[in-house]
Amino acid sequence: MTGVATTGIALTSALLLAGCGGSDTASGTDLSVGASYMPQPVSADMAAGFLTITNKSGTDDELTSVTTDSAGEVTLHETTGGAMEQVSSFEVPAHGQLVFKSGGNHLMFEKLKRRPEQGDTITLKLKFAKSGPLTVEMPVKSATYNPSTGH
Repeated sequence: MTGVATTGIALTSALLLAGCGGSDTASGTDLSVGASYMPQPVSADMAAGFLTITNKSGTDDELTSVTTDSAGEVTLHETTGGAMEQVSSFEVPAHGQLVFKSGGNHLMFEKLKRRPEQGDTITLKLKFAKSGPLTVEMPVKSATYNPSTGH
């Protein structure tokens, strides 16, 4: 292995271990996930999650479900005009992004098996209509975390 490749692997590993919302990529696909986080929930049984899915391919895909061992159920929610509604899937546009953010589209973790604490990591499996599943390590941040400032 070359020095550049070794350095690249070490840097990638360090970012993932640090929980910096690094990028996860599905094997054999052009989908990747970045900026994933869960604010530490105030409720013992429910939490929200946010991330960005990037599709570098020329083909639309669709996020159809999310699972985790940390919750009984993960549902997909769309927010339009201040109203939240559960949906069965989200389009991941070709050469585009699907963004989950506070006040917008988000994941709802329901029936939490234990209340996640800041510093924990939640492992998710994202399932798509066309691409293979994608495993994501979602860090738990402070309840007031703001991704635009990193605090």
